[in-house]
Amino acid sequence: MRTSVVDVGSNTVRLMVADAEGGVPLPVHTAKWRLRLSQVQPGGPVPEEAVERLVEAVADASRTADRWGASGPLAFATAVVRAAPNRREVLRTVHARTGVALCTLPGEVEAELTFLGARRWMGWRAGPLALLDIGGGSLEVAFGRGRLPGFVASLPLGAARLTHEFLAGGRDPASPDQVRALRRRVRHQLRDVAARIRWEGPRTAVATSRTFQQLGRLCGAPPGRHGPFTERRMLCSDLGEAVGRLAALSAAERARLPGISAPRSAQSLAGAVVGHTAMKLTGLESVTLCPWAIREGVLLRHIEDGPSWWAEMVRHSDEAAAPAPVPLRLASASP
Repeated sequence: MRTSVVDVGSNTVRLMVADAEGGVPLPVHTAKWRLRLSQVQPGGPVPEEAVERLVEAVADASRTADRWGASGPLAFATAVVRAAPNRREVLRTVHARTGVALCTLPGEVEAELTFLGARRWMGWRAGPLALLDIGGGSLEVAFGRGRLPGFVASLPLGAARLTHEFLAGGRDPASPDQVRALRRRVRHQLRDVAARIRWEGPRTAVATSRTFQQLGRLCGAPPGRHGPFTERRMLCSDLGEAVGRLAALSAAERARLPGISAPRSAQSLAGAVVGHTAMKLTGLESVTLCPWAIREGVLLRHIEDGPSWWAEMVRHSDEAAAPAPVPLRLASASP
């Protein structure tokens, strides 16, 4: 049995086709399509031309999944679409033109599912586990001692969002004042959440997302070609030095650094500031870069709870974007 997941993020649409037999999502094919919704003003509507690119990418992903013998994709969109005032129109347009029921997830549910994927990858040996995940529109933080997190938070500290708000004023490289203002915002937003993580006292900390992967590579982690089972760690001190390097360079110059891709170079500085500030405030000296995240979490839920779980997610998509999300019970199987 093969299942597919389509993840609509700020920069790309990503497809994963996985064999789901035996309760473990084993990827057999992955693909991505450049989307660049990160260029949408935070909290602003998704423009028509961006909706066209989204429709084309989702349609292509659905056809690709079908060629690989996978069932219809479990398709979700993250913060940029979730926060858009024309979100419902976007979701209806995608469904009408592709047949794919794209839904949005509340940030807190994103954090739960990402934690689930990370916990399964790390296993019980990790002990009390803290999670950081930087997206384009939001930062997800979670902590848990078991399979599920006991604490989750979703904050408007995404790399693309903060780049728009603080670093898009025509200065390239950014001025020291811009970087200081950005760091102040991150500290203010993270203060209470970081205090909770410090109080919980995690034994292990993991970081997921493409932003953290690229920052980890910049800080000396092995490249992706070494495979997912290679241990990758990033020190808070190394990330602090990386912030200084990135701040001194233009976006074009950053794209020539190890690990920093051209499409993400403009937002790499904001991502580094968020990551470094989060690690400092939470007292995390290092994080493990975890290859499993939200897509694997979605697959794990689907494997354990069956199609009815995703049908519920799609049904409650409107509520999922509201301030008070519909509570979703996760299954209780061990990793």
